Amino acid sequence: MHRKLFWLVFILFLNTVNAQEKFTFSGTIFEEKSNETLIGVNILFPDLKTGTSTNEYGFFSITLPKGTYKIGISYLGFNKKVDTIILSKNISRDYSLTDILENLDEVVITSNSEKLDIKSPQMSVNRITSGTIKEIPVVLGESDIIKAITLLPGITNAGEGSSGFNVRGGAADQNLILLDEATVYNASHLFGFFSVFNPDAIKDLKLYKGGIPARYGGRVSSVLDIYQKDGNSKSLHFNGGIGLVSSRLLAEGPLKKDKGSFLFGGRSSYAHLFLPLFDTDNIAYFYDLNTKLSYKLNSNNSIYLSGYFGRDVFRIADSFDNTYGNSVLNFRWNHLFNDKLFSNLSLIYSDYYYGLKLNFVEFDWNSGIKNFNLKYDFKHYLSNKLKLEYGLNSIYYKFNPGNIVPTSETSGINPFKLTDKYAFENALYLDVNHKVSNSLSLSYGLRFSSFFRLGQNELNTYENNLPVLFNEDLKIYELAEPTGTKMYKRSDIIAQFHNLEPRISLSYQLNKNSALKASFNKISQYLHLLSNTSSPTPLDVWTPSGKYAKPQLLNQFAIGYFKNFKNDNYSFEIESFYKTVKNRIDYIDGANLIANNAIEQVILSGKAKAYGLELLLKKHKGLINGWLAYTLSRSEQQTKGRTPTEIGINNGRWYKTPYDKTHDLSFTGSYQWNSKWKLNANFLFQTGQPTTYPDGQYEYNGINIPNFSGRNTDRLPTYNRLDMAATFTPKPKKSSGWQSYWVFSIYNIYNRRNAASISFRQNNDTGLNEAIRLSIFGIVPSISYNFKF
Repeated sequence: MHRKLFWLVFILFLNTVNAQEKFTFSGTIFEEKSNETLIGVNILFPDLKTGTSTNEYGFFSITLPKGTYKIGISYLGFNKKVDTIILSKNISRDYSLTDILENLDEVVITSNSEKLDIKSPQMSVNRITSGTIKEIPVVLGESDIIKAITLLPGITNAGEGSSGFNVRGGAADQNLILLDEATVYNASHLFGFFSVFNPDAIKDLKLYKGGIPARYGGRVSSVLDIYQKDGNSKSLHFNGGIGLVSSRLLAEGPLKKDKGSFLFGGRSSYAHLFLPLFDTDNIAYFYDLNTKLSYKLNSNNSIYLSGYFGRDVFRIADSFDNTYGNSVLNFRWNHLFNDKLFSNLSLIYSDYYYGLKLNFVEFDWNSGIKNFNLKYDFKHYLSNKLKLEYGLNSIYYKFNPGNIVPTSETSGINPFKLTDKYAFENALYLDVNHKVSNSLSLSYGLRFSSFFRLGQNELNTYENNLPVLFNEDLKIYELAEPTGTKMYKRSDIIAQFHNLEPRISLSYQLNKNSALKASFNKISQYLHLLSNTSSPTPLDVWTPSGKYAKPQLLNQFAIGYFKNFKNDNYSFEIESFYKTVKNRIDYIDGANLIANNAIEQVILSGKAKAYGLELLLKKHKGLINGWLAYTLSRSEQQTKGRTPTEIGINNGRWYKTPYDKTHDLSFTGSYQWNSKWKLNANFLFQTGQPTTYPDGQYEYNGINIPNFSGRNTDRLPTYNRLDMAATFTPKPKKSSGWQSYWVFSIYNIYNRRNAASISFRQNNDTGLNEAIRLSIFGIVPSISYNFKF
């Protein structure tokens, strides 16, 4: 009897083990025409009502019970692929997808990378395809990534002709901008008229405003993560465009068919070539180069070498020459340890250079920042419900605040070198993507970051470690006199900081079409951008945290409701956020930031906060598609006095930051009129940028001098603009050989003279004060011809 019972239990145990036996199905998804890996492709198992998607390298992995399954591989814009697998062992299989030729007999399809993912716990993230970016009307007809993302909720810029962008009331220096994982420190050409990113070379773009995964760090507002195309490994192709002020050309093809590829792209503006016709010696132009080499060593190893080089040149006759730009280089090695463990090792170099040659005083000025970055990231697919991402990151920085060199023996300027600064930033992180149930999904993680301010030639010392003094009699802040200097070796550590940065996001699916999501981020930023303008300029200088400047520390909460409806043709998102930032630097009145070797004498530490509500309604498919975005928000800053008798900045009261925009409304839409014509439009309406107007005046020696009270108590006039464009494709059904299209656009179609700034002066004739409005653009028509073959 006991023996029979034993065998019965043993058989049941074997059946249980067999029922729980699981295997892994993995592979990579490519585009058939080019062998370009595809990001975010859905691999679905209808019978199990489960699935997965490809990562940023096109790789997927999922572990399932033993069995025979039908799978569906879908990526909108591409033909769906159906397959059957017998999962009796671990299987690795790659797939290639063919793109759909769009015509009026079918539904016009857009890329699914912009579609809302209800199930994912990721929130506060936006994706835009290169095709969408190219359709958005912009000034001078040049497609622009930065201008495109400012049409999304929670994202603004400082106005026309300004560089950078602001996310949820944060400053431009609080955005981490990555191109193939390399940091880009200035993302603009020609002082903000163009961005440094060539849309032809871009494969994927993702902007994180909140719910930022633990693999990212170093900036407290957002992460703009951009990946370049790998290049076509099957055949040689060219594409480009010719515009009124700039042109571009990109070439891609195989190094070895189906094994390796190259990509080379270049852009340049040439409006300066026509300036001599107007009898002017001024010059303003830019150029940049994108390159990428890819090679698949074997089924488990691939290597990549990518780079970017860009320069802007600005010259005013014989007065001065200005040159600035970015250089980045990245070597990556993708390695597949097994069907569940994927790794990426990156060695990255990034350099931002700024040079100024003042001919009339005969000296050269240059400054910049360089870093060397080592990243090793792992993606571990434990099961279809649990995925780990972990890794390390080490960055070595060299800061050149400025160097002055006389250009002739007659120059009255002595050579002067501001003290170079050095720092070392490290991080370890773990991200967990956890599907708890069919309704609840979590993403949680922890980042441990450390920052070491390394030794430099000399550092000022001050009495009581106070580089800024408060004059009790005059009620103003003044520069403290250094008590001496201290010399350091490069291996010395002047200051060090360590921070734990927890992250968590969750999604609770109410039904198959809607979900509630929430997130919390704690992030540290160890770099500061020294700028007393509302928009970053090429002359701004980056400086590390140290003895007199602590790192910025963010806490951000967000909650939202997300819904797809009408067969996923539409999506609706509403999010509310609240964030605080500690140790945000502020400047004393009259602060001088240019060529200042003791910048600690003009800065104080304060805090900032921002909160708001964001709405986004998108139409994804059909002859008409686009989105409507609205943001209601507030962004404020406060710097209290360090003692009860100090008044702080703005008398210690909260004041609006330059990035505060109470209302921000934007609309972007496109209409496929027929097979040859497509119409696009975007409209913007924003509350005017905060500014400070004089509230009185007094006379001194016969001169009227304006008086200012609180900071940013006034605003520029409301900003609004309508842009329109039409795309004409002569031969829309042509899928090989020479293919082309024309883009006709009008920027600011009703010629609104939006104020970039308002200044005040005394009229020489009347003696009265008057306001002067500066506008950058009125109506600007443009035309460009685009091609590929």
